[in-house]
Amino acid sequence: MQAQPITVAYGDGIGPEIMQATLDIILAAGAQLAIDTIEIGEAVYLRGNTAGIDPSAWDSLRRTKVFLKAPITTPQGGGFKSLNVTTRKMLGLYANIRPCVSYSPYVHTKHPVMDVVIIRENEEDLYAGIEHQQTPEVVQCLKLISRPGCEKIVRYAFEYARRYGRKKVTCFTKDNIMKQTDGLFHRVFDEVGVEYPELEKEHWIVDIGAAKLADTPELFDVIVMPNLYGDILSDVAAQIAGSVGLAGSANIGEEVAMFEAIHGSAPRRAGQNLANPSGLLLGAVMMLVHIGQGAVAEKVHNAWLKTLEDGVHTYDIFEPGVSTEKVGTREFAQAVISRLGQLPTQLRPVSYAAAKAEPMTMKLKQQADPKIDLVGVDIFLHHNDRDANQLGNTLKATIQSKMDLSMITNRGVKVWPGGLPETFCTDHWRCRFKGHDGQFVNYNDVIAIQQQLTEAGYSIIKTENLYHFDDVPMFSAGQGA
Repeated sequence: MQAQPITVAYGDGIGPEIMQATLDIILAAGAQLAIDTIEIGEAVYLRGNTAGIDPSAWDSLRRTKVFLKAPITTPQGGGFKSLNVTTRKMLGLYANIRPCVSYSPYVHTKHPVMDVVIIRENEEDLYAGIEHQQTPEVVQCLKLISRPGCEKIVRYAFEYARRYGRKKVTCFTKDNIMKQTDGLFHRVFDEVGVEYPELEKEHWIVDIGAAKLADTPELFDVIVMPNLYGDILSDVAAQIAGSVGLAGSANIGEEVAMFEAIHGSAPRRAGQNLANPSGLLLGAVMMLVHIGQGAVAEKVHNAWLKTLEDGVHTYDIFEPGVSTEKVGTREFAQAVISRLGQLPTQLRPVSYAAAKAEPMTMKLKQQADPKIDLVGVDIFLHHNDRDANQLGNTLKATIQSKMDLSMITNRGVKVWPGGLPETFCTDHWRCRFKGHDGQFVNYNDVIAIQQQLTEAGYSIIKTENLYHFDDVPMFSAGQGA
């Protein structure tokens, strides 16, 4: 077997210890790897690189296209960007895959039959990281959801379920509130799901879905969701399965893939030969499957299961009466190596020998361009007077335009016309202008209103144009409107 080039980063804190243990195990199992080591993380940040990764490291990642990464430490304070988010977005790693499996009775859990895979969108949603202080009282974070982004991750979830013999795919969103953004994610899930008739499909509102996941995880198989929900609930799922420290993670793109543990760098445990390397090791198992070395992945994973089953545990999962030996990082690695070729007898053995290194290329559907009509504009004002009626009446008398002032909201709640005096208002006002009797308008009409507002002394924060796509309104109403 030809050696597969991979890029390895030892990271910070416990990273070097668990990476060395992981590499010792997979190489002893016969992994054929050509390793290129790069430096990332705290030392790079402190040299003045706010991304935590040097340009030369990108060259390695783009050449090998496979990244095995230990956890890193991001320095405290502003100005430092998340390296994980940067890597995922720069390299197009759109799918985050986190298997959450219980290993009862050898690792304590209240859910002994849990076996859930969470597939999280990795590039957009609120993690686009676009934030603004808009007024002294109000800040904004933009939630960006795209149809291609939705389709890639949803299609990946169905393809994953098909490839690995799963029976059901569940979608979590909050589209009862965020009807445009989460609504798009849900619609795409329904559209793509039709192409997989052999798989069961269901959708849950994320809050009750999260409650069911925490209480009865055996109801679920594969769960796909937008970025923020996926980040939170994959940690919840890993913890209720037994421990976040046991969970590995894959980040998959069209060309490049990154594999890691989901836990942090735990600097307080660094250099003490205490850390559990299992999360990174299981990430490396996913890497071996990805690069077509499934037989090696199977040997490693089964030896690890046998080690757990034999009660050889690191401090974090050691439990008197269940564990037989408390070991350190290096000793745990040696225990796994000594069991290579063995199978667990109580836990279910895994099989990857038939796994193929075939990329899941996402062929996105081409969407017909809709008919787009401009029907109005939302203009956001910074205005300190908290009297909504006075603001609305003054604006209505001030603005002469093809558009009428139809509504003012404050933090999304309609406060004019006919607002309630009990509604608390900040200094941030959305003023909606729409064409007379539903008539279409143009950009010059929008500019003319902004000019009149500026001349009248109002402070414009931003504008959002209001469109109809194929005669369907593509903007939200005000709460209470």
